[in-house]
Amino acid sequence: MNYLVVGAGNASRPVARLLNHLGHDVVITDLKDISEFKIEFQRSLIEMEKEGVTLDMANKDPSVDGFDAVYMPPTLPESAPIAQKIAKSDLKVLTNEEFSKIVNDLIPVDIIGITGTMGKTTTTFITTSLFKQAGFKVWSCSSLVNNLVSEAIIDGIVKGKADDCDVAIFELPHGTIGLLNRLDIKIGLLTNIAEDHLSEFGGSLEKYQQRKLVLQAMSETFIANNSCRDIIEAVRDDAIFYALDEDVDFKGTVGDKSLTIKYEDDEFTTPFYMMSYFFENSVAASAVALTYGVSKNDIIDALTEFKGLPAHMEDVGDYNGRKVILDSAFLYDGMKITLDYFKDDSVVLFLDHFDTLSVRDKAEVGQLVSGYDIKVVIASGFNEVTQCVEMEAAQEILDAITNPNIEKVAVETIEKAAELTFKYSVPGDIILHMGPLIAYDRLTTVDKIMKGLEIGSKKYE
Repeated sequence: MNYLVVGAGNASRPVARLLNHLGHDVVITDLKDISEFKIEFQRSLIEMEKEGVTLDMANKDPSVDGFDAVYMPPTLPESAPIAQKIAKSDLKVLTNEEFSKIVNDLIPVDIIGITGTMGKTTTTFITTSLFKQAGFKVWSCSSLVNNLVSEAIIDGIVKGKADDCDVAIFELPHGTIGLLNRLDIKIGLLTNIAEDHLSEFGGSLEKYQQRKLVLQAMSETFIANNSCRDIIEAVRDDAIFYALDEDVDFKGTVGDKSLTIKYEDDEFTTPFYMMSYFFENSVAASAVALTYGVSKNDIIDALTEFKGLPAHMEDVGDYNGRKVILDSAFLYDGMKITLDYFKDDSVVLFLDHFDTLSVRDKAEVGQLVSGYDIKVVIASGFNEVTQCVEMEAAQEILDAITNPNIEKVAVETIEKAAELTFKYSVPGDIILHMGPLIAYDRLTTVDKIMKGLEIGSKKYE
């Protein structure tokens, strides 16, 4: 068939790529020129073009003539000229539901899906580790591989990973769930639901919750954090719950460098050397693995060796006597856990821009930080999404810090923020990064931070 895919955004790119892979003739059209997209999206579009997709970029008036079918992203306004052309045509419209079923039919193994506001990347990583320890050949897709997990899933199908594994373990952010909303999930897991991304749902927490709950509707077995019990029990009565120190199906208890998990009529204790939010996420991953049939001995072996994952309380080394920690925490609860962990240390904190595709409460960040004895807070005003310097966002954080002992500095970029941490620190201090950009675009953000650290460690040694 001849397909027209409207827009070269996050939903349309994976659709166009898979349709082309399946042998259809595909044209993807967009109002913007390819040069106006972020570099990684430009790379994706160029790769698609090499594979056979026709790029029709910077076209303000695309034609619908000669096509059999069309895909339109859900963000396309009905008032858009191209949408009106399609409405007047007899083109078949490919829906997300239909596309999702196509994807599902191309994955011949059990799928484990993991969603939530916080902890889904960590839990996906740990779950993957447990299954690998048990001898499974795992195809794992998460934001550690590609921030846009839907693209990572399609990339895996195109490159044959779906046919070369025993089980698929997918992190499923709300955007991916919106596109792939008809998968057959063997086990689904919900880590939590907090007030984030609401700007993408018209400010409605209920609409955000409903998007997350699509996973339970797709799942044969569903596991959820006990904090979500009320909303889960309202839609299904067979859910399994996990938590730390609560009387639930899978109960975790933290000891001195150990983690005990009680379930059914059994329990086990494993050595465990990680910190903070890794505890509860490890209970979640263990609940998934045990429910699937992984042995507790394999889980013990995997958790004993678990050393964390990139940019989640990651120690990236000693620079001029300062330990540098990169953490992707950006929501209130996650940031509080991290700050509590370092509350007895001398900390220089640098923050990136807190708005990505979602607009967040920057003042809340400043108010939280103000409650800790931090030496200096350096805030960056560069918005990675818009590629613009927005100093008012950095200033909003700093203005909300009322602790008179905290020195406040606003800078234009995260590189400069990382560099200046050495100006304001001394040997023995902890240099700590927090913010959402590592989760949004890990490779680019970490690269910028590391460059800033290198410059600063030499400039201020």
